[in-house]
Amino acid sequence: MLHIDIHSFSYKKGGIPKDETGNGGGFTFDCRGILNPGRVEEYKIQTGNDIGVQEYLEKKTDMPKFLELVKEMVSINIGNYLGRGFENLQINFGCTGGQHRSVYSAIRIADFIEKKYGDKVEISLHHDEQHQLNSGFSEIKNTI
Repeated sequence: MLHIDIHSFSYKKGGIPKDETGNGGGFTFDCRGILNPGRVEEYKIQTGNDIGVQEYLEKKTDMPKFLELVKEMVSINIGNYLGRGFENLQINFGCTGGQHRSVYSAIRIADFIEKKYGDKVEISLHHDEQHQLNSGFSEIKNTI
């Protein structure tokens, strides 16, 4: 079974999450190139798990294109890792505060992996700056 650890994090606060498996890391994607909904007053206190932020990212930014590319890249490794019997992969998403873009990306990719690979993988989702979202798998409130 391949265990996939997915993190959202803040470059300013905690930095890139350490790989506790001893494998030396995995993927780290920088979401700071995507427009930040945190700069829009109505979204400042929300997270990437809130529908307003999700709609902003999906309709007013390049986030959908960004995530399609991420899906292609991680799928290559996941398929390879499954074929070779690897046990761990870490995927990190960072943004300035670890609140909007990285949270949204981590949730979306966790959902994608779960749907594509099902019971071949075990997913752990961690929001390093948004601890209130860490109670199990975060749910996206709308679908693309």
